[in-house]
Amino acid sequence: MRVIIAGGGIGGLTAAMALHARGVDVQVYEAVQDLQPLGVGINVLPHAMAKLDRLDLLPTVLPLGVQTAELCFYNLHGQLIWSEPRGVAAGYPVPQLSVHRGRLHMALLDEARARLGEGRVLTGHALRSFTDDGRRVEVELECRGDDTVVRDHADVLIGADGIHSTVRRRFHPDEGLPQWSGNVLWRATTVVPGYLTGRSMFMAGHRPHKFVAYPITEPDAAGHQVINWIAELDRRELGLAAREDWNRVGSLEDFLPRFENWVWDWLDVGALIRGAEAVYEFPMVDRDPLDRWTVGRVTLLGDAAHPMYPIGSNGASQAILDALTIADLLAAAGSGAIDAALQAYDDDRRPTTAAIVLSNRRHGPEVMLDLAQERAPGGFADVADVFAAGEREEIANRYKQTAGFSLPSQRG
Repeated sequence: MRVIIAGGGIGGLTAAMALHARGVDVQVYEAVQDLQPLGVGINVLPHAMAKLDRLDLLPTVLPLGVQTAELCFYNLHGQLIWSEPRGVAAGYPVPQLSVHRGRLHMALLDEARARLGEGRVLTGHALRSFTDDGRRVEVELECRGDDTVVRDHADVLIGADGIHSTVRRRFHPDEGLPQWSGNVLWRATTVVPGYLTGRSMFMAGHRPHKFVAYPITEPDAAGHQVINWIAELDRRELGLAAREDWNRVGSLEDFLPRFENWVWDWLDVGALIRGAEAVYEFPMVDRDPLDRWTVGRVTLLGDAAHPMYPIGSNGASQAILDALTIADLLAAAGSGAIDAALQAYDDDRRPTTAAIVLSNRRHGPEVMLDLAQERAPGGFADVADVFAAGEREEIANRYKQTAGFSLPSQRG
């Protein structure tokens, strides 16, 4: 069996290594000529880390980031609403990892090239078109730099080519641009002394006035860490014009005033923002879930299949789960049952990720922030006066179940 993967991101590279480990002939084509360690922080949840462990990748990826120990929710006054252990601290056999996306991507790229062999992960090859006759898929790629055309074929084509996927657009040509929520994210990293446990991820405020932060490096000799942070606001509420750019340098004056007075005894949010070397602005977007990912011998994976709001730390994790699922099914089926394997992958992963996309639109576990603001906008003396007994646990556990990483003790 031969598989072509269009897209050399986290999901595509993980799928390539998983298929290769099962004896499948894999070729990866990535449109970008010179891949760089771009982006800011992401979280890889324990169920996805367990999949990387199956590929013997933990020794490679664990040194890249911080093993998250707790997730905390605070109101805009810096008062604790809820906290829970994460990763190993919560009882999982593997950690949750907070890591710079670019560092993780480059590490997976190096591993994929070493494992698959020379020429099996080619950059600068943009998928232009493909045909599927029911037995094999013919692809046509444009080589960036010299504009030559390369043709290849395989039994299966996996479109792991991101939120602006060429493969997805072929089957859904009228879908248009991703859907914008109206909210904007300003993202950056800042080096500061560690806060709380040094392994704490927190979310504060409420929709659409929210701040998220977590460390992505271990403390240095002076106790400083690289903190990844995200500030979120509704652009319409700010009276700012909509911008079509998907990734642009942000302006502090657009959002800093709304966070300047968030000075708590354990963190000065305004100072954290001002300390960033560069800030980038992103629209908060997703796409509607599809009624199918697979058409013939072609299917989707990762952001091409299920782009979702960055709520609940699920984007990269779900792409990794996609990757191991399709590899397991294709390898088990063999060349004689490829169509059944692709349908099984669709039936398994599509409903699960669709539920996460829709839950994230409802703000996932972060709905606790909204409820605290609605019920106690001026703060509280005791959070138990704001939430019914067991309400916060139920919200947190329900999302873990939806995303597929709940422990047995958290299932109702």
